[in-house]
Amino acid sequence: MASVLSKKQKKKQKNTTLSHLKTLGHDLLSSRAHINNLPTLLSFVSSASPPQYVLESLLSLQAFFTPVLHDLPSSSTKPSAAPLTDSQDDPEFIYGTWLRFKFDEFVKSLIDISVSPQSDQTLKEVVLDTLMEFVKLGSGGRFNSAIYHKLIYAIVHSTTPDTFVVDLLVSKYFKYIDVRYFTYISVEKISRTLEEKDVSDGNNWSPSGESTENLIHKIHYILSRVPPLEGTIDKTDYDMWSGSGESENSSEKQKGEDKKTKSEQYTSKTLTAANGTKRMKLKFTKAWISFLRLPLPLDVYKEVLVNLHLAVIPYLSNPVMLCDFLTRSYDIGGVISVMALSSLYVLMTQHGLEYPNFYEKLYALLVPSIFMAKHRSKFFQLLDSCLKSPLLPAYLAAAFAKKLSRLSILVPPSGALVIVALIHNLLRRHPSINCLVHREDEKTAKGDSEADKRVSNDSADPRTDADVSVKTLGVDHFNNEENDPKKSKAMRSSLWEIDTLRHHYCPPISRFVLSLENDLTVRAKTTEISIEDFSSGSYATIFGEEIRRRVKQVPLAFYKATPTSLFSESDFAGWTFKHEELREDDHTVAKRPRI
Repeated sequence: MASVLSKKQKKKQKNTTLSHLKTLGHDLLSSRAHINNLPTLLSFVSSASPPQYVLESLLSLQAFFTPVLHDLPSSSTKPSAAPLTDSQDDPEFIYGTWLRFKFDEFVKSLIDISVSPQSDQTLKEVVLDTLMEFVKLGSGGRFNSAIYHKLIYAIVHSTTPDTFVVDLLVSKYFKYIDVRYFTYISVEKISRTLEEKDVSDGNNWSPSGESTENLIHKIHYILSRVPPLEGTIDKTDYDMWSGSGESENSSEKQKGEDKKTKSEQYTSKTLTAANGTKRMKLKFTKAWISFLRLPLPLDVYKEVLVNLHLAVIPYLSNPVMLCDFLTRSYDIGGVISVMALSSLYVLMTQHGLEYPNFYEKLYALLVPSIFMAKHRSKFFQLLDSCLKSPLLPAYLAAAFAKKLSRLSILVPPSGALVIVALIHNLLRRHPSINCLVHREDEKTAKGDSEADKRVSNDSADPRTDADVSVKTLGVDHFNNEENDPKKSKAMRSSLWEIDTLRHHYCPPISRFVLSLENDLTVRAKTTEISIEDFSSGSYATIFGEEIRRRVKQVPLAFYKATPTSLFSESDFAGWTFKHEELREDDHTVAKRPRI
């Protein structure tokens, strides 16, 4: 039977012209006698109809429903087969119930058009404006959250990835505080429902066939584009989308003492410009906490962590509620831990969060790959801030200094510059680890003294010479593979890796290492180095700085003075090169002096 009716409706639509549609709308607005034109006009409000037909029907129906909307019964009252009471037997009540049913059908058709991939963008904008007008007036002049929730729900569960409707909401309606308020409420409801269904039915649940991953992407797109509520708690000059309609209808509806009391109770419990900041923070917090409980895809996870400390934490009612999410993220390791560090640092320094294993996890993040990560600049700045406290134990500061020192011979030149700056700041802040600048092992020093005695006796035994060379070798007690700073034995080591950077092939590094030759124990003579100046460096930035650098001496294609030897003494420490005439019985030109 339904298929027969749909065929008849399609046949009528083909035979209906635009002028006839205008006549139907005019007759509907002129008299109740033409009320049967309402279903006909409603049949044209569909994404399958031509845009001009949809627009004409929409304008007529909007003009018809707007003045009678506040007199319609609630949506819960629907025609049923149950026996009618005396009040329900009233023709006006039956007529109003039927109009409410048709209005709900009209709203559903508008929402379907707004999320349909077949609809024109201009038509979508008109449809959205119509829906928002109904949201403004559809609940006795107050904000109709039911219609708005249906719209947000349809956007999230739509099969198309088009974000045009959300962008329209952002540009035209998210400036109103009540629209933002009910957006957070809708997002919270959808996220909770999705979390419950995801746990019970698996990760692929969706009533429209959409995967959970796509739904989460759309929820995040909406949530991240709602502008946060800025201002103080006492601010009351916020714009309300449904503010004007509320004041007009409240004066008309307050006919009795009971209705007046209900209106006052509603006003005290509902969002107003006066209590906007406090209620918005609460709904903002609930929406984000519900969203972060979902199984976030990796790209959404990273985007959330990057912006969390700037766009979310300052506006939460209780930021410590994010501690579980952030500590889990920080424990994952790799890039995720680096991204979670910013927000975790904010909670620890500004909101009193205690995280016992924070420095152990931070120490484990120091690997060569971190110097090529996308967010390395922010990580190095936070690393410098985390190591700034004067209460940091000496073993911990030494472990970080030694770990960075070992990495300096493994990372690109830009990373070595950051490491030198970090170690410079560590040595300046923590004088107790200045022993790492130069340390001689006791056994090695003792072996060297014995070797000096043997050399002074002019021993010619080759085994003795070999024994001397073995005993003069240095031993580094630092365990680079240990993830626990306490067990790394950094206090028994030295920063010999930094000394090797004096001969680095990149000139800026060898010049920058000279900054560590200053007496860093006297703070009045030195200043801390800004890590921000080096944290985002690369081969391109180093090359650019060298090109702009003014050089006093340039390389020449000829010698200013005739060389006397192939190598200079500074190239081979401990060797001397003298220009002597060769004799037949002496073929030795270079000889190593005895130590």
